[in-house]
Amino acid sequence: MAATTIPFVVPRAPHLPEATWTAYLVTLLTAVPLLWRRRRPVGALAGVLAVGAVYGAAVDGPGQPLPYAVLIAFYTVAALCPPRVRSVTAVATASAVVASVAVLRGGDPRELLFTLFVLGAAFVFGRFADTRRAYLAAVEGRAAQLERANRIEAEQAAARERARIAREMHDVLSHAVSLMVVQAEAGPVAVRTAPERAVAAFDAISGTGRDAMVQLRHMLGVLRDGPPGGPRAPLPGAGALPELVARVRESGLRVSYEDGGAAAGLPAGVGATVYRVVQEALTNTVRHAGAGSAVVRLVLDGPLLTVVVTDDGRGPSPGGGGQGLIGIRERAAAHGGSVRTGSGPGGRGFELRVRLPLRPAEEGVPG
Repeated sequence: MAATTIPFVVPRAPHLPEATWTAYLVTLLTAVPLLWRRRRPVGALAGVLAVGAVYGAAVDGPGQPLPYAVLIAFYTVAALCPPRVRSVTAVATASAVVASVAVLRGGDPRELLFTLFVLGAAFVFGRFADTRRAYLAAVEGRAAQLERANRIEAEQAAARERARIAREMHDVLSHAVSLMVVQAEAGPVAVRTAPERAVAAFDAISGTGRDAMVQLRHMLGVLRDGPPGGPRAPLPGAGALPELVARVRESGLRVSYEDGGAAAGLPAGVGATVYRVVQEALTNTVRHAGAGSAVVRLVLDGPLLTVVVTDDGRGPSPGGGGQGLIGIRERAAAHGGSVRTGSGPGGRGFELRVRLPLRPAEEGVPG
């Protein structure tokens, strides 16, 4: 409206007719349909053209350097309308402009060419705006999709970490508490019959508790927020199995251990898994099997490590095992291994057999 007002406030040449209020008001009406240009682009363009036709046919007033309202409405059609609508509208508008110039302006080629040029420019700018809007929408969509994928990946990583920590907590606490309970139950009997064995039982309880506290502090240190407070001891690996077997022997279970050198040089992740598997197997033997003896063997056959734990107890549980065996299967699956359980040799006792492939990629896999 400000642009269309300029020809009415600039002084005119004496030979030209005066600008009237009627001509001015009709000129301003060309801007009114633009209020609906986003909701009704074609309707707004038709309204602007209709008012312009009335002005050119019935009102003798100043002309406009540019058809401002027509250009804005035509730009909106190109930017917002679907392809078929904007194509039909473009052809109809160009035809109306050619007819208007031919009738009202005497068919001046220069004016016709200029009018078609500015209309074409408005149409091209409208298409550019639509293309940019579609591009930005696609970029925003990809960013939102990437954000969702990152969030899902973070949630899955957190779930895997929670499961790993749950396995570690279960293995540490279950093993330590089981040995401490067995030793505590044997303590009162030993006090009455063999005081020296009672002292050994209490020493075993103390040592098992201290070891459990060390491992729990390690895991809690990993979970603690903030920068690390200092170096932490590494997770126990296959090299710590002799100490584990010695602690279990103190509970009264006769345990023999054979590795044939297989425990040496294992990747850290595999070594930690082997330790936890043997720890959980011996814990189950102490708690549930009612066994007098157990055998732990590590067998290395090329790229395959087999961990075998057998006892002479009651044999497989009818329920198929609890959380401990589930944790063992999860640990083996993390390395692409397998777990088999069943009766021991000769149908006596219980046997756990875990197969773990050894590959370079196993290095660093959490146990």
